Formats: sequence, C-alpha cells, structure tokens
Amino acid sequence: MTARVRFADVAVGTELPPASFPLARVDLVRYAGASGDFNVIHWNERVATSVGLPNVIAHGMLTMAEAIRVVTDWVGDPGAVVEYAVRFTRPVVVPDDDRGALLEVGAKVTELLDDNCVKVVITASSQGQTVLGKAQAIVRLA
Repeated sequence: MTARVRFADVAVGTELPPASFPLARVDLVRYAGASGDFNVIHWNERVATSVGLPNVIAHGMLTMAEAIRVVTDWVGDPGAVVEYAVRFTRPVVVPDDDRGALLEVGAKVTELLDDNCVKVVITASSQGQTVLGKAQAIVRLA
C-alpha cells in the first residue's frame, strides 16, 4: 500500500481530519492481552488509587497508538510513517461506567521536508486536558 496523499497537494498548515477514540475498561483488558502488559493500574481501581492515580488509566502505548491513527487514516498507509514520538504528559483516566474515556485527537502539517516527507504535529486530550506532549510524526507522502 502507498500513501494516498500527494506531497504536491499538502501545505504547511494543512489540518488533518480530527477524530475521537472511546476507551472503555474492556479495551484496556484487550490491549493487556495483546501487549502482555498486565500492570494492575490498568484494570484494578483499588491498586491504581492506592499508588496516587485518580482511577484506572489507559496504557501509554495504547494512547500513543490511538493518536497516530489520525495520521495513518489521513495518509492511507501506516507504513508511510517514518518517525513517531510523544511525551506522556498526563494519563488517560478510564472510569468504570458506561462512557469510559474519550481521547480527542487532531493534527496539522507544520513543515515540508525533503524526500516527499512532512512533519505532522499531533494534539491529544482527554477530559479537556492534554495527554500527549511534543507528539509529532514524519510522514512520507506520494
């Protein structure tokens, strides 16, 4: 698969379509099984609060994976992502209710690079608070 978005059609300031990703406790259990990360702070509220967390929290790598989906959905090819880095600034708290948590993600092209690559800065928040800082990807376009 190759990138659908053409380098010639993108400019600095191009905003990618934003997306919202719901996260429920069952998603954390599924991710734990797939990743092998069974840390109790991701499924046991008693333990999570006993170590100072507000509640059970989503896995950082799950949050990171959901956030890059805005970029991969836009470009059409996950293999077009050349680099991806974030700083975890705040955990995504996932309450045990019918709603869970909502991860809100947006992104914007901030730089045109050589070799048909662009730099994309990603914003990710939950409950109105930033959860990923310095989130950016380098993406090779068609």
